[in-house]
Amino acid sequence: MNLFMFEKELISKKRGFNPAVFFIISFAIVILTGAILLSLPISSAKGEFTNFLTALFTATSATCVTGLVVVDTGTYWSHFGHLVILLLIQIGGLSYAVISTGMMLLLNRRLQLRERLILQYSLNTTSLRGIVSFLKNVLITVFIFESIGALSLFFVFIKRYPLLRSIKFAIFHSVSAFCNAGLDLIGGFRSFTDYVSDPHLVFTITTLIIVGGIGFIVIHDIIQRFMGKRIHLSLHSKMALFTTLFLILIGTIVIFILEYNNPNTLKPLNFWGKFLGAYFQSVTPRTAGFNTLDIGKMNPSTLLFIIVLMFIGASPGGTGGGIKTVTFLVLWLSVSTIILERKNVHFKDRTIPWENVKRAYIVFLLSLTLVIISWFLLLITEPFPPLNILFEVVSAFGTVGLSTGITPYLSPFARLVIILTMFLGRVGTVTAGMAILIPVSKRSQVEYPSEEVSIG
Repeated sequence: MNLFMFEKELISKKRGFNPAVFFIISFAIVILTGAILLSLPISSAKGEFTNFLTALFTATSATCVTGLVVVDTGTYWSHFGHLVILLLIQIGGLSYAVISTGMMLLLNRRLQLRERLILQYSLNTTSLRGIVSFLKNVLITVFIFESIGALSLFFVFIKRYPLLRSIKFAIFHSVSAFCNAGLDLIGGFRSFTDYVSDPHLVFTITTLIIVGGIGFIVIHDIIQRFMGKRIHLSLHSKMALFTTLFLILIGTIVIFILEYNNPNTLKPLNFWGKFLGAYFQSVTPRTAGFNTLDIGKMNPSTLLFIIVLMFIGASPGGTGGGIKTVTFLVLWLSVSTIILERKNVHFKDRTIPWENVKRAYIVFLLSLTLVIISWFLLLITEPFPPLNILFEVVSAFGTVGLSTGITPYLSPFARLVIILTMFLGRVGTVTAGMAILIPVSKRSQVEYPSEEVSIG
């Protein structure tokens, strides 16, 4: 056991410190604070109090960078309300721990071990070594990409809107895209459907989504490689990049084919417009809920395919949700390993530890269980088609925000279920399990006799 692992274990035992608990509580506090602010008259365009459940749903969606809404974000909320939502998106995308420790660094305050452990947990890194340098790279990356994204989007919006509104729209949508939130200010629940054939907006938004969702671990790795501090990319980065590019490519092709003759989506567009529409909808399910096509009018086969993309989600350590790209790849590699009766799981001439494989299966099973339970509860109370309800649930779990249009019509009970699903999807099912079970669990060294069972 190295020094860092020893110190981590020491803190956990002597102080009862659990980073998972802090991570969950910090998100809950941010959501509750945001809900209170959004419920005030100053936050609504009409200057009236907002129903607390509506405010809580919006605050959860923004903090968990989901994008599902029960009221139109662009027209219902005031400028102050939009500012609150923007701050919730930024805090939720990076996590409270990242932002707070970043402020400590700006104040030249030295981070204690406990704070480094929280930061490591929030950024999903495997080691405490170089964690401060890693954090600095994260904050610099966020500032650069959100700034460039806002500048690029300004030249899109200035063609249609006044100067001040264009600036506001550019900043808001840049942050929302990079943090994979999917909340927009266009109004009328239209998202970017008016820009389906605009390559400037399409490629700006999708680039921000991809970079924000690829994971800060990968970004840091690429920066180190570019600066000559690393000869090769880590296995994690290779797996995340490979899976991301594969899913985008396959997603674009499949959506292009399935929706090609759909008169409500791609059919009215020329070939270039069809490509842009398919490409955009291939990127956004992982996991930013913008859309340039009418999701509610897509073919059922397309909706089911997008559900799969949403369930997979973004990469570990990024701003998105889902079971994560690396988890998805590890699962498939392990299946092929077992079928071919190989000893170990391999990728790019490297062996993946079985501990990682077991964790991947845990993430998958817990996530699937959460989706099924939420779907089951909504099937009992909601009158919508089962596929549309499943789409809504997976969108909430994957913190995507895409919807077939049923979100504003959900019952209060269904909204509470979706709120909980968004929350667990953002903090992670494994994290929630650790927060609940670790304090009450006791490690047992008892070993029992083994016995074969029939499988399959």
